[in-house]
Order: sequence, then structure tokens, then C-alpha cells
Amino acid sequence: MTQTPSHRQKIQRRPVHGVLLLDKPLGLSSNQALQKAKWLLRADKAGHTGTLDPLATGVLPLCFGAATKFSQIQLDADKTYEAVLLLGKKTSTADAEGDVIETRPVPEITPALLRELTARFTGPLAQVPPMYSALKKDGKALYEYARKGQEVEREARHITVFKLEMAVVNDERAPAAIKITVRCSKGTYIRTLGEDIGEAIGCGAHLGSLRRLETGGYTTRQCVSLPAFEAMTEPEREACLLPAQSLVAAYPSVTLDADNAGRFLSGLRRRGEPGQWGADAPLVQVYGPASGAEEGGKAPAFLGSAHITAGELIPQRLLSPVEIQDILNAARSSGRAAPVDATALAHH
Repeated sequence: MTQTPSHRQKIQRRPVHGVLLLDKPLGLSSNQALQKAKWLLRADKAGHTGTLDPLATGVLPLCFGAATKFSQIQLDADKTYEAVLLLGKKTSTADAEGDVIETRPVPEITPALLRELTARFTGPLAQVPPMYSALKKDGKALYEYARKGQEVEREARHITVFKLEMAVVNDERAPAAIKITVRCSKGTYIRTLGEDIGEAIGCGAHLGSLRRLETGGYTTRQCVSLPAFEAMTEPEREACLLPAQSLVAAYPSVTLDADNAGRFLSGLRRRGEPGQWGADAPLVQVYGPASGAEEGGKAPAFLGSAHITAGELIPQRLLSPVEIQDILNAARSSGRAAPVDATALAHH
């Protein structure tokens, strides 16, 4: 069995670059999952792309090395969740981890009621964040107040539910339960949505389970479980990593010649001929010429992100020359083409 991280164990950290799509297990916080994966890869720099509650499972993109520079894109991405609402009881945390604070009878859940609820909770919504959350108030996380039994005023946040599906399901934990599938904007609390639906029904509700099915184009089908990842050899773990540019694969790409690539990496704006970089865009992925030939041709080197305004290519987040060389070296040593084509990534 693979050992767990310990402050007594000294491991040789190394530069690791890429994105690991982890199917976060039940019971672990996002940071605990990140630290385990970081330790297993011996990575020297890592971060996750937004937290999942310990109760939640599903897609958790973990960024390593150069990929951490683009994690904000995933934080801002739309997401899809599946959850089971247990009707009739409210809890202190709005999920199954909390104490029951209120019990009410559950009315009949009819198809007409579900249609009404679906319409009511689809579209732009104002949502008050739960007390058990990491949002800060006067420099302290809300859950710190909640654990002391204090409730503080929170401003409603504007979120959007793009799609909502609801169906009655059987669950032995409650007299009635509803499974919901939600596609929503960033910042949406499914626990709060579940509570609000319970209040609209009139009986109260809390989440019995929560699973993130998709975030920013990454899905559960692409994920590896933590036990499977632990059982792998180090080269097999490295092979699970998607390249850093997969985080920006949905955006247009620009490829620069050697001269422009060098200037771009030093942070200089590049003004081209009309239309040379393509249409104005808030974000593009930028590539330079390959550093060395691979069998069957050369692959472009990922340089970072930029935006295009009035025909000018303006750098945003850049890889360092050391990071670029690390990525090329790792790809060559693994026998893979370095780095993969952005168009293919967009359809990964």
C-alpha cells in the first residue's frame, strides 16, 4: 500500500507541469486531495481550481507547476452537478454532515410541482451564501463564525442556473427525495440551492449527496480515482497529466515565429499586420516554434495566454523559459510528442 504523506518523510521535490483530473473521493477536503496527489508526484508547486466539500465527489482539476498560472480560468468556469435532496429536514450545514435543526412534514411531490420548481429555479438567481463556507467576512472565513454558533449578515450573490432537471427518487434516509442535475455559473452553492428548493416546497431539505460531473469542459469520464492513482508507478502517474494548455484549449490559438515568440515571452506586446493574430479576443493561447524535431514533425511550444485588442497581441500569463524547457524535456523523455496540438486538446 502506498504510504501517506508525513511531515517526517523527506522526498525530493521536482518540477511537474500539467493538470490532473482527479475524481475526488468522499470524505476528503479538496486541499487534502491536492496534498496527496502532490506528494505522489513529488511536485514542487501545486494548486486546485476551487473547492469541493468533503461530502462531495467528482471532477477536481489539480494544477501543477506552469498550469497553476491558468487555474483562475477553471475557477470562473461553468459547472455541472448531480445532487440528492433529502426532504423534510434542515441541517446546520445544509448537507448530511450537519445536525438536524428542523423537521417538517413532506407534501406530495407531483410532476406539476417539479415543473413549477424547475421553472422557478432556472435562470438568474440571487443566492445568500451558506454560513458553512470559506467566504470571508472581516478577514475570517464564514465557517469560523458558524462553528462558534454565530450567524453574520451575508450579501446575496448573483448566479445563473442554465439548466435544471429534477426527478423523485427513493432514499431510505428521508420520507421523500429529489435528484437534481444542475448546470450553473461560478459561485453557485448547490447546498443553498437545495435548501431554497426545500423552502419552496414547504418542508425544508438538505443535501444527501453531491457529485460534480463537469467543470470547464473536463468531465468525470476523464478522471482518475485516488486509489488508482496511488497504485500507479511514477511514470504512469505522469502520463495521467494533461498539459497546461488544456486549461485554455477552448480559446483561439496564435502561433508566433521565433523572433516574435522571444519578444512575447519577455512581456512585449506584438503588433502585427491587420488580422495577423486573428480577431480581437479577451483570451487566446499562444504558441512558439518547436524546440527540436520530433519524429513525424515538430509540435509547437506553449508560451502562455494573451488577449488581442485593436490588432495587438498583449501578453497575460506567461510560462518562463525554464518551464517551457522542462515541459519539452519531459515530453521527449516520455516518448510523447512535445507538447500536444491545441486543436486536439479542445476536443479531448
